[in-house]
Amino acid sequence: MKRDIIIIGGGIVGLCAAYYLQKSGKKVTVIDENSITDSTSFGNAGLLSAFDKTPLSYPGVVLNTLKLMLKGQSPAIIHPSFDLKVYRWLARFILSANEKRTKKTMMLFEKYGEISLQLYEKMISEDSLDFDYHRDGMLSVFTEEESYKQRLQKYNYVDEQRFKILNKDELLEYLPSATSKIKGAILFKKNAYFDSKRVMLELKNHLEKAGVEFILNEKINSIRVENNEVKHLVSSKNIYEAEHYIMSTGYQTLLAQKCGKDLMMTPAKGYSITFEMEEKFKPKTSTIFNDLFVVMTPRRDNVRFTSKLEIGSSDVKVVKKQIESIKKNFFEYNLPFEMKNEIYWTGFRPLTPNDIPLIGRDDEIKNLTYGMGLGWLGMTFAPAIGTILTDLIVNDKKNAHSDDILLFSGFYQ
Repeated sequence: MKRDIIIIGGGIVGLCAAYYLQKSGKKVTVIDENSITDSTSFGNAGLLSAFDKTPLSYPGVVLNTLKLMLKGQSPAIIHPSFDLKVYRWLARFILSANEKRTKKTMMLFEKYGEISLQLYEKMISEDSLDFDYHRDGMLSVFTEEESYKQRLQKYNYVDEQRFKILNKDELLEYLPSATSKIKGAILFKKNAYFDSKRVMLELKNHLEKAGVEFILNEKINSIRVENNEVKHLVSSKNIYEAEHYIMSTGYQTLLAQKCGKDLMMTPAKGYSITFEMEEKFKPKTSTIFNDLFVVMTPRRDNVRFTSKLEIGSSDVKVVKKQIESIKKNFFEYNLPFEMKNEIYWTGFRPLTPNDIPLIGRDDEIKNLTYGMGLGWLGMTFAPAIGTILTDLIVNDKKNAHSDDILLFSGFYQ
């Protein structure tokens, strides 16, 4: 059976592409090597951080990371590797850490982040999807005096619609567990958050009811390309044919390599801890501890921490030492409380050197499109990416004819 569209990968980008392609009238199949119930999208903090959140590569990131390493609080770990691509990626990451690049990236974050928030809100209202969605802003907490002063210099004006610098009493309203060790906090009002697990399950259930086909626990081993066109996909069990293919395989690039595409991306291992806690200590909104790279997000039934950024690791297991490190860093600046029914997760984020995704049609293979490299921002931008990919495919556009691709694809940065 020949399908209209096959999407390889059932993360949030794959599901959002399926959502908009199905609405356009296409018959869509999603193939994933797992059950898609434990993917990187499921382990996401749920913070939709398009506004007033610097990219990973920003001016001063190297020095700041070294300082935190000396204090034993650095979230970043770089493992020695024989893979030269890791070092190429690191070199480009460092080159991207400049004021001009950061300013451009943040402008793009705002543009496509706002589009995505509006699209999520439309999904909720039109399709009655329960995302546990809140547009209550993002609390940005600083544990280092220097980084807080630097941020205050950038927000030395009044904009009540955008942000508010909190005093100590206001900080405790938003973060009841905060101690006097915290140097300052700013509430950025335009951001939102939701329950990432709930989003994935709601979207999958909705898509299945709408007729999207899911083939799960089946790994695509190879892609057959003839005359600059994908002929079919091959798994250990079956051969799959479609008119068009979307590659949305997260951090895994082997299939892209088989198509002759060397994607500048590296897997970065991260962790999450999901737990229950007393209501009196729960944060009022999603909270990011900037200097620790810890995000704490309240959800309907629990709370989630996410943290760590391990480059060069291939270990798929939860390392208890990293879990304890996250807790230690957090409780250095927060009152102790009991974390009940803890659930640990680890997975790999597909990071590009400048936080810009790798999206768009293949230069040579006419019926292959990429939706990759969203890193820690997959949830933040997935609906916008889904509409961009749908526009390319449904209207048979070239990359050069899509302003969104030229603006927001790492292939053109």
